[in-house]
Amino acid sequence: MSQVRGPVGRVAHAAWSLVVRGRAQLPRRADLLLERAKWALRRGGAGAVPPPGPEAFPAANASRPAVLLAPANFAGQAHAWAGALTAVEVAEGRNWAYVANPVFAFPASYVVPISVYAQPRAFFAELYGRVVDGFDAVVLESGRPLFGRLFGFAPERELAALREAGLAVALMWHGSDIRLPSWHVAGHTASPYALPQLRRRARELEATARRNRAALLGLGLPSLVSTPDLLELVPGAAWCPSVVALPDAAGLGGVLQRAVPRVVHVPSNPLLKGTDLIEPVLRRLASAGLIEYVRAEGLVAAQVLELYRTADIVLDQFRLGIYGVAACEAMAAGRVVVSDVDASVRATVLQETGLELPVVQATAAELETVLGQVLAERDHFRALAAQGRAFVEAIHAGPRSAAALAAALGLPR
Repeated sequence: MSQVRGPVGRVAHAAWSLVVRGRAQLPRRADLLLERAKWALRRGGAGAVPPPGPEAFPAANASRPAVLLAPANFAGQAHAWAGALTAVEVAEGRNWAYVANPVFAFPASYVVPISVYAQPRAFFAELYGRVVDGFDAVVLESGRPLFGRLFGFAPERELAALREAGLAVALMWHGSDIRLPSWHVAGHTASPYALPQLRRRARELEATARRNRAALLGLGLPSLVSTPDLLELVPGAAWCPSVVALPDAAGLGGVLQRAVPRVVHVPSNPLLKGTDLIEPVLRRLASAGLIEYVRAEGLVAAQVLELYRTADIVLDQFRLGIYGVAACEAMAAGRVVVSDVDASVRATVLQETGLELPVVQATAAELETVLGQVLAERDHFRALAAQGRAFVEAIHAGPRSAAALAAALGLPR
């Protein structure tokens, strides 16, 4: 077994986790005061945050509607969706992101530290005016406020004001912002939210999801979800698939060509990914010389993508029952992806797209047997890896997501 650690590494990542742990349980104003104090200490004072520059807005003479996605940008998806809208010429898309940890920030049209919430009301009044003047539609992510104290940190009031100003609005849900841990535990024997180490976090996420459901789902606004499992939790929502880049096939190495295949696992959160469930098997297979096991942590996004290109097999997650950006990126790189994906999720994908999800199914208990099959039937699984790349090109390359956004916002297509 080998481990790959990026420049931030596990120690820094753990330290950052200590800073933010437990804050979802705080009242919203108390949470923001904590954030203001943290950034004041870090920067020697709260400081002024510059307003967004021209790059955050479409050109004033744009012939197409202008759409803003904000303010979460989890896994860089809002930026990718905005780019998809622009690429297919449905709209001019932009995204804004308020980020907690700049080290792990993804690209965005406008990126500022979350300490922006400590700015005076006048800052947000100007920001609101710029949005109303510069955009035709807003997609609010994860129920997070965009205009801070201007509307009392209440996203439902922000949405009402935007609608009154003539903008189309929609809601985007990513996962833990709307997924109830209690619901997940009831349906998944391996659910991470039942782990003693995550019980407090599960309570925090439950409170956040219930708050979002109570405050926002009842507004009757169009809702979009980034993963198909959430369709069950958000009635009437549409699936807006995550978008990933498709690397040039010429730059990709062969799959399952090595005598000892390289098996890669990138646990962005080991407890959620089920790393503890699979590593005993992987260590044993690696010790027997049957696989080369690489576990990578603390990498920035570009480094993860490069690692996937060197893999034969990528192991995604074994507790949540879903597939997301990581699995799509590995499929886009033409790798064999192994993960535990719920039968209901696979059925939803087939119903929505007409395509089978080309992710090899394995629970943690089945992993050793499944890896043995991959090694014994290499031609079959090489073909499946090729199907994975084709699946991403068809579903996760952008046009399908742009169409879902346009439909939710009532934009011409």
